[in-house]
Amino acid sequence: MKYNFSEIEQKWKQYWKDQNTYAVSNDIDKPKHYVLDMFPYPSGAGLHVGHPLGYIASDIYSRFKRMQGYNVLHPMGFDAFGLPAEQYALDTGQHPAVTTEKNIARYKEQLDNIGFSYDWSREVQTCDPKYYKWTQWIFTQLFHSWYNTATGKAAPIAALIAIFEAEGNAQYPAPKGTVQFTAAEWASYDETTQRNVLMQYRLAYLDHAEVWWCEALATVLANDEVVNGVSERGGHPVEKRKMRQWFLRITSYADNLLHSLDKLEWSEAMKEMQRNWIGKSEGAQITFGIDNSDAQIEVFTTRPDTIFGVDFMVLAPEHELVLSITTEEQKAAVETYIAYVKSRSERERMAEKKISGCFTGAYAIHPLSKKLIPVWISEYVLAGYGTGAIMAVPSGDERDFAFAQHFNIEITNIFGTHFTGEKAYTDKNVTIENSEFVSGMSIADATQAVLKSVEESNSGRRTTNFRLRDAGFSRQRYWGEPFPIVYKNNIPYTIDEPALDLKEADRSLPVLLPHVDTYKPGPNGEGPLANIDSFVNVTNNKGEVLRRETNTMPGYAGSSWYFLRYMDPNNEHLFVQPELAQYWNQVDLYVGGTEHAVGHLLYSRFWTKALHDLGFITFDEPFRKLLNQGMIQGSSRFVYRIAGTNQFVSSGLKNEYTTNALHVDVSMVDGTELDMEAFKNWRAEYADATFILEDGKYICGSEVEKMSKSKYNVVNPDEIVSQYGADTFRLYEMFLGPIEMSKPWDTKGIEGVHRFLKKLWRLFFDEQTEQWLVTDEDATKDELKALHKTIKKVSDDIEKFSFNTTVSQFMIVTNELHDLKCHKKAVLEPLVCLLAPFAPHLAEELWHKLGNEYSIAHASFPVYDEQYLIESSKLYPVAINGKHRTNMEFAMEAAQDDIEKEVLANEVVQKWMEGKPHKKIIFVKGRMINVIV
Repeated sequence: MKYNFSEIEQKWKQYWKDQNTYAVSNDIDKPKHYVLDMFPYPSGAGLHVGHPLGYIASDIYSRFKRMQGYNVLHPMGFDAFGLPAEQYALDTGQHPAVTTEKNIARYKEQLDNIGFSYDWSREVQTCDPKYYKWTQWIFTQLFHSWYNTATGKAAPIAALIAIFEAEGNAQYPAPKGTVQFTAAEWASYDETTQRNVLMQYRLAYLDHAEVWWCEALATVLANDEVVNGVSERGGHPVEKRKMRQWFLRITSYADNLLHSLDKLEWSEAMKEMQRNWIGKSEGAQITFGIDNSDAQIEVFTTRPDTIFGVDFMVLAPEHELVLSITTEEQKAAVETYIAYVKSRSERERMAEKKISGCFTGAYAIHPLSKKLIPVWISEYVLAGYGTGAIMAVPSGDERDFAFAQHFNIEITNIFGTHFTGEKAYTDKNVTIENSEFVSGMSIADATQAVLKSVEESNSGRRTTNFRLRDAGFSRQRYWGEPFPIVYKNNIPYTIDEPALDLKEADRSLPVLLPHVDTYKPGPNGEGPLANIDSFVNVTNNKGEVLRRETNTMPGYAGSSWYFLRYMDPNNEHLFVQPELAQYWNQVDLYVGGTEHAVGHLLYSRFWTKALHDLGFITFDEPFRKLLNQGMIQGSSRFVYRIAGTNQFVSSGLKNEYTTNALHVDVSMVDGTELDMEAFKNWRAEYADATFILEDGKYICGSEVEKMSKSKYNVVNPDEIVSQYGADTFRLYEMFLGPIEMSKPWDTKGIEGVHRFLKKLWRLFFDEQTEQWLVTDEDATKDELKALHKTIKKVSDDIEKFSFNTTVSQFMIVTNELHDLKCHKKAVLEPLVCLLAPFAPHLAEELWHKLGNEYSIAHASFPVYDEQYLIESSKLYPVAINGKHRTNMEFAMEAAQDDIEKEVLANEVVQKWMEGKPHKKIIFVKGRMINVIV
């Protein structure tokens, strides 16, 4: 009976579906294990062979844990809202709801084809109103919450109002600073003023921010839609414009997010990426006055010890003080420079090597020495980082030094002979010089002295700064969650607030995304929803016509909490039942790529912490353990066209000609040999192509690159599964190398894994006679030794996510059992259980052939017996004068004298000794034997 993988896999896929094999119960009496893949976006292109790498790893681990007796939650869903889906719909002329539904169906078909153990009854889609109802609900909770720095936790905004009513805000300043007021003053404020004050505290708040505005497209663009100062689509000019935007106050949690990393089982590299993004800096906030002005410049510095080396100030061109402090003589130049900077993204500005800037004509007053310092603007200072202003110390900072050199600004030397004038001196093991009262001090001592001085003069204070910025939460797009916000007198309220007095239907969630036939932007940069009067205008019980928010939430809104919804996906009354949240708790294993190292993971952690603080869940970190899989890269193929011709020269001969390398579709290449007829039929322009061959073949060039349609190196998993089977595909993806490493795909390499599965099949069946070979005989000691060694190796390696070595062990034990001619059920049945997480279809078939009537998914994972792991003998390599000549096996307890006698009596040893007497025998117990003659 031959291994008919296609028939076997279809049979068991249908069985699992019919039997609901992978349904997960909320049996809170069983130990749980929550295994989750990072939320996929269902693109129109479907899956290529690189995508399932992490999914296969998590599926293996889920099946393993289930067989160990855990109640395993291993769900799947789709991050279906966002710009990519909307853009794909625009490109294909369809509605995003239609394309998203098609794409999800295609993804599910491909995922099922690979044999994943998902409980599809728990599937969530972020674009489903039943799901985004709760995304809107969580936003509402954030809107009605603030971060209490006294307790280090979020709390209801009602508690803050009670504080204001009782004592004002002297002890509770707003995160970005606001006017202090007493309880009496608070009571005197009208509703508009009070709501504006509260907005300075809310975790979800409205503010103004600079966005990219494209006049030609009449829309706001995301950062990645702006390239070299023009829109990616159409190449139209863009400019920065301040618009009203929603934000999440993630900065309030900066310290919490930082310190909490220590308790997570994440790679140190991933933690460091998060730390760098949060960017905590200890230093000082120092105030510089402006000559002939009441204005003041606030700077944050981590090096207050260098304050006497300040030679100029630099403001971000968009800093609010720039235009007000610029002199009449410099006005035109400053305005021209600001216009230039407005067309450039932050990424472009930070990467720019060319030095540029403009003098404002204004001078700052040094807070200690009182000397006048010129104030410049330059694109290398960003308004969103720190205070948007820096004190420039060119003798101690490379960028400041380059700026001073470029604009011929005189440099003050505060490092003595260490500063040569040729480059900045950045070493911190130095004595400060030429710096008034801190001259002669170490950096540490000078820092403390300067801090004391600025605090005593009220010109500065010790402070902590973070690189992390509040998360923008508005998109002027259609395909996203509508905000549950309605404006009254231009004040935003959540739809459930009594002040709006909305009708029952209008104050209930979800706020449904209306259908549109066009995605034309709304007026004044608003999103497409602004064009739908029936959506925008809402009449309350008093007959007042109020206005809805027309922005939509960003793509990351739904993916910031989806792991919670899987716990209780069909609950219509709660986003998750508390008992189930308590049971399933943190995700025990989260698998995904490093591309989500910052955004998604930070946002998910922030949402989790806020929901924890507000009492909705009992844990404050979403993902206990994180596994980052590497990338499966494409192995691209190239043909070489001789310049100016339609003739192609084989790779080994290309250096004899002037050629252009062109990507060719890997599907028409066998290894590196091109199918020339397929190539000629690929495109009309190649129909009359001619070839210069090597030994009658056209050999392509190759290169490992990212797998991409544009490089024609994409391999569809459907084709691999069709040709070799899902089990072979799963095993090969794991066999390619360590899960966390990137590695190239090579379709030819999969044949070896397929041969292994066929060889394993032959332990059970004689393919020639179709005879069932399995017997009920007792296993020998050697057979049990091979089995239990494998049980231990597989169990240990799965726990270490060392899946490639596990596959190797399967190959080793299969060879060993063939050598032992073992066809015994006592050995093969446990082996099938070991294989089940990796090759579930084949394992299920063999499990039932062995007489079992329930799914192998519910079988117990084998446990090794220590007695079979204890070595009773050792096979020693025996060398003569250092050259290996034979192997000899001895009992572990054998005495050295006895071993030496047997070695000298061995025929092979005597042959290579050539009758000469031995000088000595080197014996290393458990390692080797070397006879010296």
